[in-house]
Amino acid sequence: MPSAQREYRDRLFTFIFGSKEHRDWTLSLYNAVNNTHYTEPERIAITTIREVLYLGMHNDVSFLVANGMSLYEQQSTYCPNMPLRMLQYAGNLYERHVHERHMNKYGHKLLSLPAPKLVVFYNGQSEAAEEEVLRLSDSFPEGARADIEVRVRMININPGMGEQIKAACVPLREYTWLVEEIRRNAEDVDVLLAIDKALAAMPADFEILPYLLAHKAEVRDMLLTEYDEAEAMELFREEGREEGRDQTILEVAASLIGELGYTADKAMEFLRVPKAERSRYLSML
Repeated sequence: MPSAQREYRDRLFTFIFGSKEHRDWTLSLYNAVNNTHYTEPERIAITTIREVLYLGMHNDVSFLVANGMSLYEQQSTYCPNMPLRMLQYAGNLYERHVHERHMNKYGHKLLSLPAPKLVVFYNGQSEAAEEEVLRLSDSFPEGARADIEVRVRMININPGMGEQIKAACVPLREYTWLVEEIRRNAEDVDVLLAIDKALAAMPADFEILPYLLAHKAEVRDMLLTEYDEAEAMELFREEGREEGRDQTILEVAASLIGELGYTADKAMEFLRVPKAERSRYLSML
């Protein structure tokens, strides 16, 4: 399997819906999610966070439209901690929003801020509801009275799920078709060939096809990395439930380093090994 560069790279979802070149697709997704009918994509200000260097902690698409701040992320593995992550992303965006507009958050005047809308598009292979709300309060001790709540809307876009939203956003429907076609192909051939076969089989009338073909090398690289990372995380989750957790972490970390080009530190971050335990694992790699 070819090694992937561990520099920052978009997911395909971000590449399609976070592109300033195709704000019409971004607006189409926004309208589908919110059941709105805005028609001026040029007014969208895309503000995607790019400081996070590894895939698992990157919020894929955020933008400002109609006085709202939408944070959209695609996930191929189920993550109940999205409210915490979205809280962190929103904090970063609010800090940028205040700084760029020279607002005084310490002053007596009440600041006017865009309202957050937090959405996760889930297309992993683990079973999940068609739609559910993930809450930060689910992480708190039972009975705790908290002053902070974060709600994240998780929309399942796997085949047979989220069909109303996919019907309203053609690029999203086409994106999910491509992901599913790659999965079917990967049952019989290696992942790289599965990606190429899926791109070749994509119907000629798909809106996103010319864009994907114009950036074919980048698209293949993104999809290959996404697929490998999802496989590594699923392996870690399944094997981590059994005895020999240390050996499982070491084996998956070695795979991330050897096959995907991760640094040892990034492998520990990806596997969410607590910082206090990392030096012990690093000494054994």
